[in-house]
Amino acid sequence: QVQPVESGGGWVQAGGSLRLSCAASGIIFSPNAMGWYRQAPGKQRELVATIGTAGNTNYADSVKGRFTISRDNAKNTVFLQMNSLKPEDTAVYYCNAVVGIRAIMNWGQGTQVTVSS
Repeated sequence: QVQPVESGGGWVQAGGSLRLSCAASGIIFSPNAMGWYRQAPGKQRELVATIGTAGNTNYADSVKGRFTISRDNAKNTVFLQMNSLKPEDTAVYYCNAVVGIRAIMNWGQGTQVTVSS
């Protein structure tokens, strides 16, 4: 099964920063936009940021100005730099290839981000 591998999560105090990484198969990564999703306890998974093959980006309003998505096409890796973290950012973060807003790969394990107040 082809699925992404996320890393970089952890515990941080409010106002802190974390950088998430996600490695994916080049067959899926190269021709597709990539996105970061998150799922908080008791809530549905939501799309927080996407980056197209040309580097064009989009963000959910809740993270705009604080999170930055980027990709390294040579390493088939996508990143999420998260600054000014808030307790409401606490969630398991996942990456996936995206068509529209739809994820097209099997989900990976995700990486837990916990922000304390």
